[in-house]
Amino acid sequence: MLNWDDPLAGTNGIPAAPVVKDVPEEGAAVEMSETVVPAEALAPVCAEDKRVINGVADVNQLAPFKYPWAWEFFLNANKNHWTPLDINMAQDVHDYHHKLTLEERHVYENVLAYLTTSDILAMRNLGLAVMEKMTAPEMQIYQARQVYEEALHTWTYQHCIETIGLDQGEIYNRYRVVPAINGKIQMANRRLESVLRPDVDLSDPDELQNFVMAYTFFAAVFEGCWFYNGFSPIFALQRRGLMKGTAEQLQYIMRDEVLHCAFGIRAVKTILQEENIVLDTQAVQQMWEEAEAAEASYAAYILRDPILGYSVEDHTEQFRFIANRRARQLGMNEPFAGAQCRLSWLDEQANLRKEKNFFETRVTEYQTGGALSWE
Repeated sequence: MLNWDDPLAGTNGIPAAPVVKDVPEEGAAVEMSETVVPAEALAPVCAEDKRVINGVADVNQLAPFKYPWAWEFFLNANKNHWTPLDINMAQDVHDYHHKLTLEERHVYENVLAYLTTSDILAMRNLGLAVMEKMTAPEMQIYQARQVYEEALHTWTYQHCIETIGLDQGEIYNRYRVVPAINGKIQMANRRLESVLRPDVDLSDPDELQNFVMAYTFFAAVFEGCWFYNGFSPIFALQRRGLMKGTAEQLQYIMRDEVLHCAFGIRAVKTILQEENIVLDTQAVQQMWEEAEAAEASYAAYILRDPILGYSVEDHTEQFRFIANRRARQLGMNEPFAGAQCRLSWLDEQANLRKEKNFFETRVTEYQTGGALSWE
């Protein structure tokens, strides 16, 4: 039986030692705590007093809501609950070792090599740099769920790597030794480090501008484009009947990422309105162009040898198309005028209803999930 005082005790067949608490001897004097003086009554929290950042309302009191949409994001996120163990990966093991070409293995491995580190970065950004600056609890509660989901995604990639039998150390270290992967990671690191400092003061206009730019980068570029577009090489394999287990894992992750992106964009727009600021349009355009250059370099590396049904041109043009979509959602100018949709099937990946064979895998359909709008 699990020992809740020490869950790891006794896991090697050795019974856990019982927990013995000191009990005063009969007749012994018991030390009494000091008398607690009731605090003065506090004024009730009013929804109008809340702000996304720089608020003064009690951050420990959830309701009344000022941002009910943030609470709805939290409820919707829980409708997509899953774990990587729910999905059958047996066919993927066979596909990788017996069906994929060398070029397809290169794509598969390097997509995972990029994603493993990226989700940890996203987790650290939310958990360490963003949440503690939020002053509305309904915002923090969804972001706490988001932090969990980033950890879940990291577990998923690790599960795929381990199940396929890849060299874990070699795969994980590619982000350090492959310039095309490292370039994207370092770009995100610079944004994260600029707001991770303990002395960040969001009442300072320059600090506020930098924070919102970093938040915009992670919501619209990192999760809204790099992640959203980054799964597409695996989906291209899935469309040919290959690596379907991994692709299904990524479909669940994609649903999470769509919510992450949408929440971040709405939070950014709310901050801009509440703080009465406008982002530097030149800095925003530069952000998009740097992100495009990094994505093009990454695509050229993972697709140095084209695979059937997918190319560097498909990948980079789809990035530009999705970037324009995110810019429109932010209420900003499109960074890549005239960009065309090259992967008309990509949006479907967040909406497909996946049918299960009861005898082959666990039943993991989420009945409430069908009512969600993922875009």
